[in-house]
Amino acid sequence: MEENYLVICCTSTIAAICFVVLLIEVLQCQNKKVRKGTLRLPPGRRGWPLIGDGLIWYSAVASSHPSSFVEAQIKRYGRIFSCRLFGKWTVVSADPTFNRYIMQNEGRLFQSSYPKSFRDLVGKNGVITVHGDQQRKLHGIASNMMRLEKLKFHFLKDIQTVMLQTLNNFNDDKVIRLQDICRKVAINLMVNQLLGVSTESEVNQIAHLFSDFVDGCLSVPINFPGFSYHTAMKAREIIIHKITRTIEIKRQQPASEGHGVLGRLLDEDNLPDNVVADFIINLLFAGNETTTKTMLFAVYYLTQCPRALKQLLDEQDALTSNCEDCMLTWEDYKAMPFTQCVIDETLRLGGIAIWLMREAKEDIEYQGYIVPKGCFVVPFLSAVHLDESFYKRALNFNPWRWMDPENQEKRNWRSSPFYAPFGGGARFCPGAELARLQIAIFLHLFITRYKWTQVKEDEITFFPSARLINGFQIRVQKREKDTPPA
Repeated sequence: MEENYLVICCTSTIAAICFVVLLIEVLQCQNKKVRKGTLRLPPGRRGWPLIGDGLIWYSAVASSHPSSFVEAQIKRYGRIFSCRLFGKWTVVSADPTFNRYIMQNEGRLFQSSYPKSFRDLVGKNGVITVHGDQQRKLHGIASNMMRLEKLKFHFLKDIQTVMLQTLNNFNDDKVIRLQDICRKVAINLMVNQLLGVSTESEVNQIAHLFSDFVDGCLSVPINFPGFSYHTAMKAREIIIHKITRTIEIKRQQPASEGHGVLGRLLDEDNLPDNVVADFIINLLFAGNETTTKTMLFAVYYLTQCPRALKQLLDEQDALTSNCEDCMLTWEDYKAMPFTQCVIDETLRLGGIAIWLMREAKEDIEYQGYIVPKGCFVVPFLSAVHLDESFYKRALNFNPWRWMDPENQEKRNWRSSPFYAPFGGGARFCPGAELARLQIAIFLHLFITRYKWTQVKEDEITFFPSARLINGFQIRVQKREKDTPPA
């Protein structure tokens, strides 16, 4: 028995070694083909056998400076280079013109491509993952729901009412994790606006579920207890059940009684319930991540820059000087120039969409290179945002840079190749204007009501999702009028 066991072990080991050697041979053949120029890929490095540059890549994006690996390759190979990621050759771009070319040719030359864990969680019918006519239809529905006119008349007052439910509950000297508060505010907003639900217990539950959900989006897809993917899939199941139940209730109501985005969606658009459910979870995910993290990072950066915080407070105090506890108007929102600079600078430094994943639909020639069909293409937006060639002292939080005339053209986040915090092309974020409105109102309500001191040192990480490692612990006190926030 013991000899048989040894024979089996030896045979298995030899077979495993042979398999690895054979796989390395195949990869080396592919590498030789690339080196000989038959594919004319952009220049780049081979990386380690089997894993390529995956470990170095994830180590960089998990740090407080996610573009560090890309910047190192730029110095050797230029702004467009190749490396082995995600199991195959990948073209990475930190070239603003090529990045815009990729985004503008979505659906024609390139298509979005995401890891299995992400696709499983956001759903196959969601606006983030679908392609072609269905993507255009869903994107159009989302864009229509968030037009500027609807922000003015349907969202502005609701946003302030919902935020105040959370931000009015802090006692003096209370230590809070601002990351948790921002997540709760964002979930409260999204659940209220998308589903018409606002009970405290449901908001808390969904906030917890979405924390698990987001953590699993770029995890190893092992559906077994103890793994992030398993926990995230369970969270998705509960969220989808809640959405489906709400759909059933809405279907039984007269059209005139429908409220929230879901009510209008069911009234206006002929979509199957499973598509509606995935559509809603996509909007919840996208809205929660963008709004939560930008609100959080804005306060984090302002805490480190007292001069910017003072100027922001002066601007916001001026809006409330003749109005005690009244709601901001659309005219007030448009009279926040420095606040908009703070938001732009936060999105430049700590934007959520730091890189995108695309796949070439055919062989594509660009600047003498060939990007072969099926090759992954990664526009690394953050590498452009943090490039000293485009922004002086790029790693510094400097909202005043957006007042400089030379940056005005770059600042157009709808069309600028140098500043793309909301993506571009056919997948440009339909909720960009809504997100900015929510962030501006949050900053107004938070800094005019509270002053705070940071309790624990913190730093930003971007993997598996953007966050502050310690949740940004601060001690808050109610602010008396005419006193600074910190």
